[in-house]
Amino acid sequence: MKPLSEIFHKSNKYDIYKPRVIITKRKPAIATCKDIENKISLMLKEMTLEQKVGQMTEFSIDIVNREFDPSNLDAHFTLDEQRLEQIASKTMFGSMLNAPGRAISADEWNKAIEKINEVSLKHTSIPTIYGIDAPHGANYTLGSTLFPQEVNIAASFNRDIAYRVAEHTAYELRACNIPWVYAPTLDLARKASWPRLWECYSEDAYLSSEMGKQAILGLQGNDPNHIDQYHVGVCAKHYMAYGIPYTGQDRSPSYASIAELREKHFAPFKSAVDAGALSIMASSSSVNGIPMHANHELLTIWLKQDLRWDGVIVSDWADIYNLYMREKVAHDYEDAICLAINAGVDMVMVPYDTEFCKMLLKVIGEYRISMERIDDAVGRILRLKFRLGLIDKANTRVEDYPKFQNEQTRETSYRAAIESITLLKNEGNILPLKPHTRVLVTGPNANCMRSMCGGWSYSWQGDIVDKMLPNGTTIVEAMKSIGGDNVVYVPGVEYADGKDFSEERNINIDAAIVAAQSCDVIVVCIGENSYCETAGNIHDMNLSSNQQALAKAMIATGKPVVLLLNEGRGRIISSLADEAKGIIHIYLPGTEGGRATADILYGNEIPSGRLPYTYQRYPSSATTYDHKVSEHMERMSGAYDYEAEVSMQWEFGHGLSYTTFEYSNLRVLNGSEFTAGDTITIAVDITNKGPYKAKESVLLFINDDVASIVPDRRRLRSFEKIELDINETRSVTFDIKAEQLALARNDGRWYLEMGNYTVECGGLSCSICCKENINYGRNI
Repeated sequence: MKPLSEIFHKSNKYDIYKPRVIITKRKPAIATCKDIENKISLMLKEMTLEQKVGQMTEFSIDIVNREFDPSNLDAHFTLDEQRLEQIASKTMFGSMLNAPGRAISADEWNKAIEKINEVSLKHTSIPTIYGIDAPHGANYTLGSTLFPQEVNIAASFNRDIAYRVAEHTAYELRACNIPWVYAPTLDLARKASWPRLWECYSEDAYLSSEMGKQAILGLQGNDPNHIDQYHVGVCAKHYMAYGIPYTGQDRSPSYASIAELREKHFAPFKSAVDAGALSIMASSSSVNGIPMHANHELLTIWLKQDLRWDGVIVSDWADIYNLYMREKVAHDYEDAICLAINAGVDMVMVPYDTEFCKMLLKVIGEYRISMERIDDAVGRILRLKFRLGLIDKANTRVEDYPKFQNEQTRETSYRAAIESITLLKNEGNILPLKPHTRVLVTGPNANCMRSMCGGWSYSWQGDIVDKMLPNGTTIVEAMKSIGGDNVVYVPGVEYADGKDFSEERNINIDAAIVAAQSCDVIVVCIGENSYCETAGNIHDMNLSSNQQALAKAMIATGKPVVLLLNEGRGRIISSLADEAKGIIHIYLPGTEGGRATADILYGNEIPSGRLPYTYQRYPSSATTYDHKVSEHMERMSGAYDYEAEVSMQWEFGHGLSYTTFEYSNLRVLNGSEFTAGDTITIAVDITNKGPYKAKESVLLFINDDVASIVPDRRRLRSFEKIELDINETRSVTFDIKAEQLALARNDGRWYLEMGNYTVECGGLSCSICCKENINYGRNI
């Protein structure tokens, strides 16, 4: 047997287990502002312990809601001012969150938050920081544009889209007097059945990191120490490994090696910190048996100390209480509070428990939490408020935001939807359709705004979108605006009203079969209705039986069928995919999604989206594109002749166009050998050989051929989106730092290893070689 050094292609000079060590002292994530730090020190000296505990407390607005019925869409929201005064005097709370059951007007937001700040200033001289979930626009404000969800933004593979959407979102939130947003979601969408998959950018750590970074810059601006009145503070969520629940159910435990945690799940949050994220929300789940809210190693050591980050860690909804009631790692509520605060949680989303402050004071008095830890937590919260400018100016007003809810916002949403829509199959160039083509449109997603917007859309579950947007343009309405009377709509299957996203009604497949006889093409709009969080848990990844029956009946007519997928996760369609002539995935494209979809179908726009996650072929064959190389193996010879096969419907990064792009001349411009301090410059030529001017996402993968741990099959290392005219050729150049090719091991450290790496782009490949072994330590 060959020695390990030879097997791993290592030289005698640098043994793989004794690499050269490069550990540089990390600069603070955000440059220290002495003026802010001096003010924090003075405030901490002047504050009472009760005021400090109050700053660590966050209530839901429901606790001061005065008989507001969110189901009554004509009702106006008002605060219970007496209740607000009582709670503020008792707890001196420092934060409030959430919407009162549904979206309200910007004016209602202005008045409510201004009153909350008035009462807070009266009791503590410190304004409240108000936070809200806004993953795709000011989604709890009446009349606001709902942008495509994060999964769409990633599918665009366009960093500028992520930035612009975030920038518009920040502007509209500040118009509502909301300075803090629980976004972006940086979980990795690596469990196909997980109901929060659509809230994430991607299954890939690099793509998620890049899109998250742009979203943070768009939301916060370029100076995290001084955020202006047109930007908001971010709270990136949910730290971390929340997106790999073992059962696939929301808020269930996750399990991952230290190497996977470091390389995959930690990476987007490290990128967020580097981009200036002011706060981070802890995950509701446990990781390797330790609830995140009690995980001192991951909260304090990895995040705060290793990254030298001075931001705020916020709990998720009631998750301190859940350490006692659900996770069973605390004997009682007081014990749970001690575990969480000592682990590194700074602000507690109570969200209704007015006794929390009393309990926190009690355990501090019993020396179970040190004053040093309390002052650290409160100092971080005050720093957040200073950086947002809230101490000097607590409120913003809608009249100071002339671009609020304007046409530019709608156009940004439309462009984001266009660039995300992904053409998965186009047999015989069935698409684009001609305006004179006789089209039957059927399926429950054809005439439904709710399904296009998803959760967090005017309400938590997104179930009132059609009522809140009575003039919203659905897919079939947008198609009729182009095809006119040549477009016929027969539902076949419809979704039921109400919160249950899976309930269907009005099953009349026979009517669709009859209508199909006089049509040239059938567009079957299928997928899911809106849901959010645990309410979206499922036990069967297959598309619903009613929708499968409808699609199969349409295929059986013999007419060419185009499947239009509108869903938050990739429901299994393997029984339909081979027979359909065309398949388009629109994900959750928001309020402008109907218009964007129709324009793609008719060729007014050219599809350029790519799958940001692996689309599963079978329920029991769930995988990701970057699975380990050992998961797929050809049949062995001899008696023990087994094989391992990874089967996917479509791989991460798959996406077609109406034009044809030809890749050529993949090359390394500065030599194929490199060492730790080098930058590898890689170029490739792309030519538009087809009949349309179009955009193309150029994806660069660099894969370690042999490693000290089983390597990933593929690793995305960079991407660019370009637009090419007909017959135009352009060279795209990527600069890759050697450290980007490092891998994490189970000691939690990063290593760059000697040996060969395969570069892949557009079906081409070449080889590069690292000439030394490097230990970068815990953080690159």
